[in-house]
Amino acid sequence: MKRTTSAIIFKLLVAGGVCLTFAAVGHTQVQTSTSTTSATPTHEVTVERGTVALVNGNDLYVKMDDGSLRHFPNVPESAKVTIDGKQYGIHDLQPGMKLQRTIKVTNTPQTVTTVQTVTGKVWSVQPPSHVILTLEDGSNQQFTIPKNQKFNIDGQMVDAWGLKKGMKVSATKVVESPVNVVSQTQHVTGALPPPPPPADQPILLVVVRQPAAPTAAPQVASTAPAAEPAPKQLPKTGSELPLIGILGILCTSVSLGIRRLRRS
Repeated sequence: MKRTTSAIIFKLLVAGGVCLTFAAVGHTQVQTSTSTTSATPTHEVTVERGTVALVNGNDLYVKMDDGSLRHFPNVPESAKVTIDGKQYGIHDLQPGMKLQRTIKVTNTPQTVTTVQTVTGKVWSVQPPSHVILTLEDGSNQQFTIPKNQKFNIDGQMVDAWGLKKGMKVSATKVVESPVNVVSQTQHVTGALPPPPPPADQPILLVVVRQPAAPTAAPQVASTAPAAEPAPKQLPKTGSELPLIGILGILCTSVSLGIRRLRRS
């Protein structure tokens, strides 16, 4: 059965099977074994991002994404930043580099069980708190008896006052202590700042010009009035009767002229 840290089980087998809690003074002839059981670990991941502001020796100043300035003093030479597959040390960092640190914290609950066993004979009893056992190597060792501990001896329940010299005792001490093992790993990656534009380098400008529309030839100024173009057709109001009249007058005049010439 699992116990808390303060729960300590001490067992003494007296006269073939009676239990007693004890604490040993010293460790002679005490056999100790330890086992550990682990529960399911939990993980917590934190990501921090920032930009290198200044590197001064092994001191690193980073402007975080939240606007704060953080100081990382005495960065070890072994600390590396992975940028584009390459490893950069503290002295390789330059202002403007982007950094990202991923921190992974793992918590693993464990229970450590420690079992101590000892075998001996009752050499002396100091009821109600102590008993001295003669161990297998002949040495004597004192153990503490818990308060109100009872012993089953030949079917009768007795306290520490019932222990007698010469009784064979096999004692077992079991301690179960829960612990929490915390491990942390971190990985730092980064990106190089964009390269600055070359100094004193002319900037090429491309200007696209549209083709100019063709212009008409210049006209020479003239003082003569421009002749109006002849109409292709006579107006609908024109008639041939005036022309016939004129021809008739001409013919009459010619005829009269000829008659006068003959008379003369």
